[in-house]
Parts: sequence; structure tokens; C-alpha cells
Amino acid sequence: MNIIYMGTPDFAVPTLEKLCESEHNILSVFTQPDKPVGRKQILTPPDVKVCAESHNLTVYQPKTLKDDEVVNLIKEQNPDVIVVVAYGQILPKNILDIPKFGCINVHGSLLPKYRGASPIQHAVLNGDKITGVTTMYMGEGLDTGDILLTSETEILPNETSAQLFDRLSLIGADLLLETLSSVEKGEVTPVKQDESKATYTKMIKKSMCPIDWSKDNQTVHNHIRGLQTWPVATTTLDGKELKIHSSLICDKNGTFGEIIDTDPLTVACGTGSVIIKELQLSGKKRMDSETFLLGHPLKTGDRFS
Repeated sequence: MNIIYMGTPDFAVPTLEKLCESEHNILSVFTQPDKPVGRKQILTPPDVKVCAESHNLTVYQPKTLKDDEVVNLIKEQNPDVIVVVAYGQILPKNILDIPKFGCINVHGSLLPKYRGASPIQHAVLNGDKITGVTTMYMGEGLDTGDILLTSETEILPNETSAQLFDRLSLIGADLLLETLSSVEKGEVTPVKQDESKATYTKMIKKSMCPIDWSKDNQTVHNHIRGLQTWPVATTTLDGKELKIHSSLICDKNGTFGEIIDTDPLTVACGTGSVIIKELQLSGKKRMDSETFLLGHPLKTGDRFS
């Protein structure tokens, strides 16, 4: 099939790579405009742009898809299908109606659960045991289109959202190829989503970072791994902010927020505790807790807040 691909972050790269290796023809790639990144605000291209240019694909970076020139550009290319993976813009109806086989989205959850911007992080934050990827026809609503295919996977007990992102991006790439084959052959029957089971996720924000040590240890552990690698869970000690990068569940008890052991570094929660594996003082490098304690001696009874 002749395909226009729309995607932006690293999550969308494996699907583009798979399409490049397939029998399908990629007409062009649409991605978000380059953005300033880091303290020096260096103008940086999206991961999908870097990937597309490495395959000598034509890349477009419109600020909006509502421009008539953009709509006409897509019409001129006459795609059989538009594939969308974490593009970051809503497709208007006059674009949704262009492709012969419609617009197909790869979404990082088992819809209708976790529609919206951060399905993978929320699956981890909420302590889900199972998640997956859904391919669906795109409609005018937010992730409301008819489901084509799904693929389930188990979330591992200590798996971070960053690690889950990587796994789901690969699962999504394979599922997309399977979906395109089934759609082209007419072998898949779209299924309407059950609106009564729909849940929505919001953007992940830095305001979510502070750890509430009064929560049970599983909730705290989920919080730490769910915000990895951005924006990262935080706590404070003696007025200094610490980023907590990884943890393990522990059944020891104590006053919440209190260090109850330093070998390994263990902090009490409302129920149980967590072992802190990696942490980072604001402005410093990330390091394992053993190395951190060499330069920043902590003792039992010290308390995080």
C-alpha cells in the first residue's frame, strides 16, 4: 500500500523502521516541527524526522494540519492509508476522509482503557498487571475509533514506564504490519469501543513528581517507576531535592518517610517500605545508592519529605 506516515517521538520510530523494511511504499512522513531542547535550547529534530531522513524519505513538518495547503498536499499524494503513531496533532475530518483504507492509529493501551496522552505511564502508575497495544481506525474523537487488532503483554513488577515504552513500541510495529495486511485483504472486522469502559489520561506534568511517603509501598514504587525517565519522582531531605530513579519493594515497616536502613538504603512508607536503588541530587549525576552514600552519608532516622 501507498502510505503517509505521521509520528514524532522515539515510540514511533520502530513502526516507521518496520514499514521501511516491508513491501509497502512510504509516500512521505509528517512530524512535528523541530524544537529547542536542553539548557542551551538547541534546535533539535524529532526522532521520527531523523529516522525518515536516514531512509531518504520526504519529510513535512507543518505547525497545523488545518491549513488548506497541507490538506491539498496530502490529497495530491493520494495515499491508500495514513498511519499515525504518537504524532501529537489531531487529524481534521477532511484529512481523515482522504485515504482509501482510512487513517490507522497505533495506541499504547488496550482501548477503551487509557485514551489520551499518557497511557503507558498511567498503566505503570496505577499498578496494572496487563497492558498492550491497539490499532484502530481514527475518528474525530480522542482515541474513540473502531478497534482493529490488539496485542496484550504483562507489565513486569519492577518495569519502568520507559522500559515499557520500548517494549510496546516494538509490539506496536509488528501489530501495525499485521493490521495493514488484514485491512488490505478485508480480513478484519472493526469493533466499536465500549464507551462505558472508557478512561482518559492527561499529560504527565512535573507537579506529579513529589513522592507521598504516607502511601503504601506498592503505590510509592509504582510512582517511582511510572515517572521514569521523565519527569522523575522526587523527594526532599534537609531542604534539598532528590530525584528517585528506581526502587524495589520491601516489607520492613517504620515511620513513613524515615530511613530505616542504609544497607541497602530503605525508606519506610505508610505500609511497608521501598529500597532505593538509584537517586540523584539536584544538579548532580544519577548514581546507585551505594555510591551516593559514599559522598552523602545518610543515617537511619533521617527523614524524607
